[in-house]
Amino acid sequence: MRAKKSYGQHFLINESLADSIVAAAIENAGDLPILEVGPGKGVLTQRLIQQNATFKAVEADRDMISYLKQNLPRMKERLIAGDFLKQNLNEPFDSEYLLFGNFPYNISSQIIFKAIDYNAKIPTIIGMFQKEMADRIIAPHGSKTYGAISVLTQIFYQGKTIFRVSPGSFSPPPKVNSSVIMLHRNPILPPEVDFKTFRMVVKNSFGQRRKMIRNTLKSVVTQTELLEHRFFTMRPEQLSVQEFIELTLMIQNQTSN
Repeated sequence: MRAKKSYGQHFLINESLADSIVAAAIENAGDLPILEVGPGKGVLTQRLIQQNATFKAVEADRDMISYLKQNLPRMKERLIAGDFLKQNLNEPFDSEYLLFGNFPYNISSQIIFKAIDYNAKIPTIIGMFQKEMADRIIAPHGSKTYGAISVLTQIFYQGKTIFRVSPGSFSPPPKVNSSVIMLHRNPILPPEVDFKTFRMVVKNSFGQRRKMIRNTLKSVVTQTELLEHRFFTMRPEQLSVQEFIELTLMIQNQTSN
């Protein structure tokens, strides 16, 4: 069974690493079920199914679904056939659950944004990413890799890298290094902050990251004196997550006056 570029598939073949990744998932899931995204040929799946009684997996590739059902018969009742990005993530389990997987690199950022939308159901995420993407998700402000996905993730989750992974751990080997990161839910967005407004502020700010924020957000500023605030004289990577929250509140408040 060959990997398909259209699904961004790179199958993990490092058995020792697979053991370590699954051990981290089991330890952090505790009594919660686990939902795997893109099980592929099942190198992680076969370990999970032995250790998590309520484990399920979402797979979009029909060939992989057939392969899993044939080679892992216990998966027949645990497979959700379909595109993860189109799933209602409230449905797989009644309880909260850990989101897990060797995420397809071509949709890994979309997986994170999807999980953010359902953060109330997902207290922990453990996922394999292209190293560059993993670094962006957990980047601190002021770094070159800090961007919109960093801010939008970090208002809900705190993250860290738990494994570095070389291309030789996969078949076919990707042309990039990979990382497994773990995200624990730690929401810091105050209830008075409208998430849609926050997301707009963050995405617009980083849309032209070399420009000062006064240039990227001037279209939503109705009180021109706000443009003199120090936030508007900075570039987006200079603002911390907390400062983006404060900036959003400023914009919200001036539009309501």
